[in-house]
Amino acid sequence: MNIAKYIDYSLLGSLTQEHDIIKLCNEAIDNNFHSVCISSCYVALAKQFLIDSDVKISSVVGFPFGATSTKSKIFEAQQALNDGAQEIEMVINLGLLKSRNYVSVLKDITDVKSAIGSKTPLKVIIEISELNKNEIVKVCEICLDSEIDFIKTSTGFTKNGATFTAIKMIKKIVRDNTKIIASGSIDDYETALKYLEVGADRIETSTNIMSTNKTQQIRNTKIFKQYLNNLEKTSEQTINTITKA
Repeated sequence: MNIAKYIDYSLLGSLTQEHDIIKLCNEAIDNNFHSVCISSCYVALAKQFLIDSDVKISSVVGFPFGATSTKSKIFEAQQALNDGAQEIEMVINLGLLKSRNYVSVLKDITDVKSAIGSKTPLKVIIEISELNKNEIVKVCEICLDSEIDFIKTSTGFTKNGATFTAIKMIKKIVRDNTKIIASGSIDDYETALKYLEVGADRIETSTNIMSTNKTQQIRNTKIFKQYLNNLEKTSEQTINTITKA
C-alpha cells in the first residue's frame, strides 16, 4: 500500500529555519505527500516552492497550547490563508475544556471554522495525552457539533502522541462523520500503516517515513530505540553506583 497521499509532513519546531522549510517542501514533492504542515511565518515561503505541485500547505493557529483568544486564532488563520495556506490546524483551549466550559470550547472552534469558510479544511488538535477518557469523549462530541473536518490527536509538544487505543476510541465516537489524524511519535512506515488500519484517515509526522529503503529506515528506528534504552540503563547503573558509594 502506498500511503504517501495520507501523509501530512510537518516541521513545527521553534528553531526551524528557512532552509529546513525548503528541504521539507522538496521532500514532500518527491514523495507526493498530501501536505506540509508548518508555522504561519513560513507559509509564503512554502508557497513559492509548492506552487506547481499537488502538495498542499497546512498551517497551525493557537499552537501549541491553544490558550490564545479566539480573535487571535481567527486573525492568524485568515493571515495564513492570505499567505497561501489551504488547510488550518487549531489547538483547542484545554483550560476551558478542563473547566467544563464546553460552550466556550465549542464557540472557539465554530468561530474559527466560520471565519475560514466551509471550503477550507479545519483540523482540531485535542491533545489526547492531557485528557482522560471522559474528556476525550466530550471533546469529540464538541467537534462533531462543530462540523469540523478532522480531529487530530496531538501537537507533538507533550509527553505522548497518538496511541492505537485512542484512535479506536475516537473512531467509535465519530464514526465516519469526522476524519481522524494520528499525530505524535509516528516514525516509521509500519507504524503509520497500522494507524491507518485501526481507523486514522491521515498521518502527521516529522519523519520522512517514505524513504526509498523502508526496510533500512525501520531497522534504523529500532536500533535507535535500543540505543536509547541501553543509554537509560547505563545512566541508572551509574546513579546507583554513585548512591551506594
